[in-house]
Amino acid sequence: MLPAFDTLTVQSFSSFAFITLNRPDVKNAMNAQMVRDLIAAFEALRDRRDVRAVVLSGAEGTFCAGGDIKELAAAFQSGHPEALGDASALDHLLRLVNEAPQVVITKVQGAAMGGGFGLVCVSDIAIASSDARLGLPEVRLGLVPALISPYVIQRLGLTRARELMLTGRRFGAQEAEACGLVHEFCDVTEIDGRINELLEQLRQCSPNALAACKQLIFAVTDQPPEDTLEYRARLLADLRRSDDGMEGMMAFVQKRKPRWAE
Repeated sequence: MLPAFDTLTVQSFSSFAFITLNRPDVKNAMNAQMVRDLIAAFEALRDRRDVRAVVLSGAEGTFCAGGDIKELAAAFQSGHPEALGDASALDHLLRLVNEAPQVVITKVQGAAMGGGFGLVCVSDIAIASSDARLGLPEVRLGLVPALISPYVIQRLGLTRARELMLTGRRFGAQEAEACGLVHEFCDVTEIDGRINELLEQLRQCSPNALAACKQLIFAVTDQPPEDTLEYRARLLADLRRSDDGMEGMMAFVQKRKPRWAE
């Protein structure tokens, strides 16, 4: 059972968790409390192998308008910038989402700006609706997307990241798909159905194998193959001997669904 949060609604159904950013009056902009709540939610899920995927969305048709600029400005004017928490909290959140053992799916509707853009960049699969508007407007506010920058560059590549970070322009779902920020886009009326299709695909996957695959991705990225050969071979051998590995291979031979897919 996941705890209750001030700025989120969290539900869990049939091996999947659904986290909804819930500050619709400010287009789900992230304040310090939301960052803390998201950290707590993902930490609570970190050891939950019964949860295969986390769907991250925003209330009332908007994903996340970025950081709460009004609260940020008020905190600095009052001389207490720590009211929003230090930068390490947001960085910790981004790493938690990026490295979560579950598959993290972002449902991108409406605005996905600044920090919301960053959450898209650390998700495994991003599905956008045709009304999505994305961007990195920080330079137009006299700021820079400092904390999310490594993930933006990793997701988009240096050339596209430079253009978007330096212009602060907004763009739509079709361009987001073309540059690899989101994996696909669809009509607003179809996005829930598409995410349900993805969840059904993930239902066929071993939860333990999904977690191991997430670790594998980060272990081999940007590493010479010879440096990771021992790790990769040991991981495969361990999984072959595991309960899920044996069950999966037997299910294939016996032409039936593995137990986790039933």
